[in-house]
Amino acid sequence: MQVILNEDMPALGKAGDVVKVADGFGRNFLFPLKKALPATESNLKKLEQDRKIIEAKREKAKKEAEELGQKITALSITVEKQAGEEDKIFGSVSTREIADELSKQGFSLDKRLILLKEQVRKLGEYTAEVHLHGDVIVPLKVVVTKKS
Repeated sequence: MQVILNEDMPALGKAGDVVKVADGFGRNFLFPLKKALPATESNLKKLEQDRKIIEAKREKAKKEAEELGQKITALSITVEKQAGEEDKIFGSVSTREIADELSKQGFSLDKRLILLKEQVRKLGEYTAEVHLHGDVIVPLKVVVTKKS
């Protein structure tokens, strides 16, 4: 079955793409959640008319993500944790804690957008990636200090 995507879906494609999916996936998941439309002639004609609007929205979202990315790159997040011998912290630093620290500085981001390449289990400086848009990934400096 051919469908037209209404929104970006990482596994399938971007909004406005015409993709082939299994019949059950389209009928039971994509159509009820309004994530896609059937690829009929009338829907394809409407898609061609709306393509410029879709591209403009995509460009606007990318531009906003780049502006936010520049602000986030300049930041340094400090997380205080209790530490024991050899600067090992109790537990680890999670993406939720980083998102909470970002929200304290005025940036409301979902924790799922933050990616730590390695588990943070010691005091020191680390770099996290913030995925703001499909094409915009920015580094974020995370400093883990000992709680007094």
